[in-house]
Amino acid sequence: MGLDIGGSASRARLRGNEHADLDAEGPGANVATLDPQLVDSRLTDLLAKLGRIRPSACCAGAAGAEIPAGRTRLELLLGRLLPDCRLSVVHDARLVLAAAGVEEGIALVAGTGSVAYGRTRDGREAQRGGWGWMIGDEGGGAWITREAARKVLGRADAGAPLGVLGDALLSRFDARDPRQLTAALHSRHEPMEWAAAASAVFDTADSDPGAEEIVSRAAAQLGTLVREVRQSLAVDGPVVLAGGLLLNQPRLEAAVREEVGAPCVRLERPPVEGALLLAEELLRR
Repeated sequence: MGLDIGGSASRARLRGNEHADLDAEGPGANVATLDPQLVDSRLTDLLAKLGRIRPSACCAGAAGAEIPAGRTRLELLLGRLLPDCRLSVVHDARLVLAAAGVEEGIALVAGTGSVAYGRTRDGREAQRGGWGWMIGDEGGGAWITREAARKVLGRADAGAPLGVLGDALLSRFDARDPRQLTAALHSRHEPMEWAAAASAVFDTADSDPGAEEIVSRAAAQLGTLVREVRQSLAVDGPVVLAGGLLLNQPRLEAAVREEVGAPCVRLERPPVEGALLLAEELLRR
């Protein structure tokens, strides 16, 4: 079984020799930023959708798994839910390289958050970013929405027109004015709720210079993550682009490719396939 536990969504895929794949989806369950009881509830519900299962091996790629306490909590939870199962917990970006069939390279993920993860053929690893939406995750969806809100509220404080971006952001949060927008943002307590509004920036990037500038800065931040990983590992492999934001916003993808300058490939298979491949490796040990 493979698990892809992201910031916005979680996916499980069970594969057997005699049966078709079983799939289940649920909300995100970042093991470092969400309440442990909420993570427990969401992952318990996710696995319950697959029915009565007893997988031989499971690899879980999880957002926040680079935090030792979060990784330990997830290992204990999966150990309870999947008794007698060989388990491996890795950072969710590790799944990207596995799913892409890349032995050495860099995974650049921009979805709700952002992270760059590199791996060499001899197993050396490096990560940049992935600090979580309250501290960093520059270039990710939650960060883009926050920067857009700062731009619009700054215009309001200066007595300037809110612009097309402001109108789009107010509409996205059903707010009549900047004060209501502020209240609406503070009422959203999960990063995925912020990231969902990033589309307002891309929808107005052709008509609002502020929105265009935010997209450019997002690409620059993501490019910096890649360059720092590349310098750390001296890795020669390609950059695998992944994450719902990066793969579904052509303007951002094009800007990132220009920033990175190195060969880039889009992730064509879902990351959960990478988790399955890593789970198969557990059976061969």
